[in-house]
Amino acid sequence: MKKRIVIALVIILAGFTACEKDYAPPTLTTPATQDIEARTSVNLDFTFRAEAGFKSSSVSATNGTATVTTNSSGGETSGTISVSYTAGSSAGAGSVTLTVVDAEDQTVSSTAVLSVFEVGAPEITAPTTSTVEVLDPVDITFNFTSEGGYASSTLTAVKGSAVVKTDASAGANSGSVVVNFTAGRETGAGSVEITMTDANGKSGIATAVVDVQGVPTVSVSENVSSDVTWTADNVYILEGRIAVLDGATLTIEAGTVVKGNAGSGSNACALLIARGGKLMANGTAQAPIIFTSIADQILPGEIASPNLQPIENGYWGGLIVLGKAPISADAEAVQIEGIPPSDLNGLYGGTDPLDNSGSITYVSIRHGGANIGEGNEINGLTLGWVGSGTTIQNIEIIANQDDGIEWFGGTVNVTNALVWNTGDDAIDTDQSWSGTLDNAIIVNPGDECFELDGPEGTMVGKHFIINASAYAGGAEGLVDLDPNSNVDMKNVYFFGLAAGQDFDELPTVYSCTFTDFQVTLPAGSVLTDFFKGGSDAFTTEVAEGQNTVGADATAFSGWTWAAVSGSLNNF
Repeated sequence: MKKRIVIALVIILAGFTACEKDYAPPTLTTPATQDIEARTSVNLDFTFRAEAGFKSSSVSATNGTATVTTNSSGGETSGTISVSYTAGSSAGAGSVTLTVVDAEDQTVSSTAVLSVFEVGAPEITAPTTSTVEVLDPVDITFNFTSEGGYASSTLTAVKGSAVVKTDASAGANSGSVVVNFTAGRETGAGSVEITMTDANGKSGIATAVVDVQGVPTVSVSENVSSDVTWTADNVYILEGRIAVLDGATLTIEAGTVVKGNAGSGSNACALLIARGGKLMANGTAQAPIIFTSIADQILPGEIASPNLQPIENGYWGGLIVLGKAPISADAEAVQIEGIPPSDLNGLYGGTDPLDNSGSITYVSIRHGGANIGEGNEINGLTLGWVGSGTTIQNIEIIANQDDGIEWFGGTVNVTNALVWNTGDDAIDTDQSWSGTLDNAIIVNPGDECFELDGPEGTMVGKHFIINASAYAGGAEGLVDLDPNSNVDMKNVYFFGLAAGQDFDELPTVYSCTFTDFQVTLPAGSVLTDFFKGGSDAFTTEVAEGQNTVGADATAFSGWTWAAVSGSLNNF
């Protein structure tokens, strides 16, 4: 009896384990409808329940793409499945369908609906036409709206260059971009095109028109008989020999360009400051005053010529300043060289050592030296009987056919003078000039670095040259003196020497001093090859760049053509 009871229990249990449970199908909760911008992404969270336990999921999409980013673990009976949807490029309805399979292979699908919208490209408003002179800058403001949020801007310029001066904030839906346009040398209709890109990569384009105008020119054909000012917003054209007459003052603003017309003989073009006239030409290191030829295409704001080389000379005359200080000559008044005798404005001479002809600072004089007759050229800067009341400092002479600077008597002092590529002497003194030249640089003169003549009449004066450096280059000689020269020289350095150049004599009539000369000699040469007649006694040989005397080249940095061209790198 016991045995049969056990067997029945086994049968009952076996029947119980063989019964299968009926699991409900899985369910999904669909996310709410969402708006999404084209080409952007959004996360959608679907929640599920699966009595039989989660097995797998799959996803499909319309008007975009979808991927499952967070799936459920196998066997879970509830949870969240995250789907990333990236909209396509077209506006309209989109959808994401998620299908979930449970452990009993029962499935459920749910579709999330999306509304895909398109954001417009940035809209840009360009300003009205801007007007600017060649080489000058102007600010141009572009206003914009950008549904997609501001990202960046690129620029294209015609007849100039452009940079973003003030950018908009990243992500801004509206605002402005300020562009700085700098005009080139070419006149006419220019433009700035801005391409603005939003955070979605969409771009808008706008173009601002820029009218690039030339610098106005003023033709000067009459002598200056009353006070007048030449301004830096014009280029002045000397149509001939223009004199600033007795009692008149010509003021030239910093940064002004003055160009001399072509001409030779009695028609040679020059600016002449007559006795009693004044020139107030005060440039700055940031805005030097430039005297040059009409053949030079240089414009205000430029330092180097865009078309002429620094060896081209004789295209116009030069700058001539005449005063009433004493000279050593046979007559009370003498006609200056370079000016025809028929022009009485060319007379110079007087008895006032303190005479004031004005102020000339930060001035560059270029491409001059026109002939008025055989052997009678105009110097870059001619100083005739100029008194010590006159200020002359920071002067550059470039490519003059005759001398760079020549003094005829007078008492004026000159500080910081640079003479580059002259056809004749770099520094020339005559008629007992009684002033000081302090801090001078000479580069490649055609004849002598220094030609220092003695008095020509009964008046005897002495001049002084201190702190000078000379690259002899193609010069004929180093220092040329007369027996009756009356000069003291100190702290002078020569380099770049070539055979045949020399300091060939010392004055014998007057007591002169020459001290602290240094020189870098060519290989295989000795001091007496170049410094003769006793000049070797005060000259010391040094290696190039090891000189302890000479000029301070930093005085010419930035504002001289010689410096910006690199021609002073070894000074």
